[in-house]
Amino acid sequence: MPYKDIQELPQKIRNLLPEHAQKIYVKSYNNAIEEYKNPKKRRGGDKTKETAEIIAHKVAWAAVKKKYKKENEGNWVEK
Repeated sequence: MPYKDIQELPQKIRNLLPEHAQKIYVKSYNNAIEEYKNPKKRRGGDKTKETAEIIAHKVAWAAVKKKYKKENEGNWVEK
C-alpha cells in the first residue's frame, strides 16, 4: 500500500531519517509499489516469495543511500 506522506512511514524510519530523506523514501517506495505490483515484473517472476512491499522497501532504502550516508554515530547525513 502506498504512503500518502511521510507521516505514514513506520516510526522507526521517521526516527532514523531526516525529513528530506523520508521524502525520498516515500517517493521511491510508492514508485516501486506501482512498478512491482505485478509478480511477473519482479526478479524471479511468480516464483519469488518477496512481495511488492518487501521489494519496495529495498528500493526505497537504495534510493535514500544514493543521497545519504550513515555516520559512525548512527545519524543519516547528506553525502
